[in-house]
Amino acid sequence: MTKGTTSMGNFTRKKTHIRCRRCGQNSYHKRHKQCAKCGYPEAKMRTYRWIKRQVL
Repeated sequence: MTKGTTSMGNFTRKKTHIRCRRCGQNSYHKRHKQCAKCGYPEAKMRTYRWIKRQVL
């Protein structure tokens, strides 16, 4: 197989994120072993000020 763009098509077959046991969202990264939403397995919940801003 050639390198470059044609090889990138193979990345779409497997799931990168699975369900998180703390927040229940489909955002736990299997390889990094960390949730993108709540930050599990860190003790503190992952929160930022820009997340709380609601755009109407």
